[in-house]
Amino acid sequence: MAAQFGRRLRKGAATTAVAAAAVAALSASQAPGATVDDHGRHTASDAQSSPEATATGDGGATGNSPYYTDLPPLNSPSPSPSASTGPVTPGTSEAGIPATVLDAYKKAEAELRSSKPGCNLPWQLLAAIGKVESGQARGGRVDADGNTLSPILGPQLDGNGFALIKDTDGGKYDDNSSYDQAVGPMQFIPSTWAWAGRDGNGDGVKDPNNIYDAALAAGHYLCRNDWDMSEQSGLNSAILSYNNSQDYLNLVLSWLEFYRKGTHEIPDGTGTIPSHRSDGNGSAGSSPKPTTTPKPSKSPHDNGGSSPKPPSGTPDAPTTPGSPSPTPTDTVDHLANSGTGTLTAMAGDAFTEKVGAKAVTKAGKAVAKVRIRFTVVGDTDTTFTGGEKVATVVTNDTGVAVAPALQAGEKTGDLTVRATVVGRSIKAIDYAATVTERVADTLVRTSDTALTCTPGGEFADQVEVKATYKGAVADNVGATATLIKSKLDASEIDKGPYFKDADGKPVRTLKDLKTDAKGLLKLPKLYADDTTGTFLLRITTAGGKSLDVQLTVAAADTSASPSPSTSASPSA
Repeated sequence: MAAQFGRRLRKGAATTAVAAAAVAALSASQAPGATVDDHGRHTASDAQSSPEATATGDGGATGNSPYYTDLPPLNSPSPSPSASTGPVTPGTSEAGIPATVLDAYKKAEAELRSSKPGCNLPWQLLAAIGKVESGQARGGRVDADGNTLSPILGPQLDGNGFALIKDTDGGKYDDNSSYDQAVGPMQFIPSTWAWAGRDGNGDGVKDPNNIYDAALAAGHYLCRNDWDMSEQSGLNSAILSYNNSQDYLNLVLSWLEFYRKGTHEIPDGTGTIPSHRSDGNGSAGSSPKPTTTPKPSKSPHDNGGSSPKPPSGTPDAPTTPGSPSPTPTDTVDHLANSGTGTLTAMAGDAFTEKVGAKAVTKAGKAVAKVRIRFTVVGDTDTTFTGGEKVATVVTNDTGVAVAPALQAGEKTGDLTVRATVVGRSIKAIDYAATVTERVADTLVRTSDTALTCTPGGEFADQVEVKATYKGAVADNVGATATLIKSKLDASEIDKGPYFKDADGKPVRTLKDLKTDAKGLLKLPKLYADDTTGTFLLRITTAGGKSLDVQLTVAAADTSASPSPSTSASPSA
């Protein structure tokens, strides 16, 4: 498998020629060359460099570690199976990606979309590279946490047909204290993982043997030079930085195009395993035997792929795709509600109740370490905390997985949260949820100035009110304002004060009003016709809270002031 992203060259000219010819149409545009910086990483270059230029002699190459050269089928991918058709038969479609592996790719894409939006990394690119590097983690032989069930190790890089890279990690990742080896489903060498590693599953550990960690690390690696994957030049440069070979670029592009046409989820451990490799070895589970056999793995999270085949009879010996070793997921018969109550929240608020599901066997026994995927379904902007509509949680010792808190959006109405088992096609369990409109429980004027006006004039002050809910600002609360006949008769008046519409015509009811971020609502100017008297303006917010504001229209006081008395003239 590949040794270090960026400078790995394949071996076997015949295989290369076949792969390049089959996918030439997908790589008509030449990619920018790749050069090596002072840290041994690859960067884009305007000049076209030959992949073979760095094959030997520069002391920094990681060697021509083998990778799978199988090409995608010429026909379009099979459509995703419906719930009624049941699970896909193992190996019937290359478009099927093992559930946990697929989940890791999509989760990595979502994280990169947030942290590096300009990269535009598609998860299908991670899937294409994962296919070429390890056959999607050997057909999805991973546990519920994403750790591979058996080692995926490239040949030791001892200079014997590969690069010479002496041990850099003390055997921590590859269990080889003499030479480095590529590790895990995305094939990092330890020295690269030291700076590129990521924690993709939130367990506090950066493990190249974990598909969530490896997929996220691969995504950050591809995006590290600010390349834009939505542009062909950026896409080509990123792939070449993973392996500086035009044949590798062609092959990855062909799988990328294939996966973009459609994929579907299949159970873990049932994916097809490639059979052709760039070093000429056709066995999916074997690789050239290294000069020095690495000692047995100490880590329970080591992966299986192109490493020397584990001895038969060991617990980690790979099985055929159609008969994977039983996992906790395999024993799940159905999902049950773990006690989730009523799911209701006001728009913009967090739901106080969390969604919980329990994985249960046919005999009613709880199943731990099963991945449960929770999905927000429906025309809604409600999400889980963090802004995602999909969350995957592993069941605890009681078989229960609790989804992150739901955050209500601004769209009101009903929605559904659906729980499914990752890697199994069993009936989903749905939870109904409702988002209600924002309300206020207090409404007051922000001024106590009397609102008066002369007939035919306009009120000097505009009406402004403030809404609160449970003592906090009630922002974005809907409201209406109507000039009513009396406290007991809320019907609209036909004469007296009025607002003006866009055409300057009188209106006495305003709808679809909203409080601002400070809970304030300021109404347009009010005008008066020739009718005098006392009138009421009623403002009603969502939830029924209302406030009546008194308006007075009266003629101006025109009474003359008394004239000063004329003093008597002084007598002669």
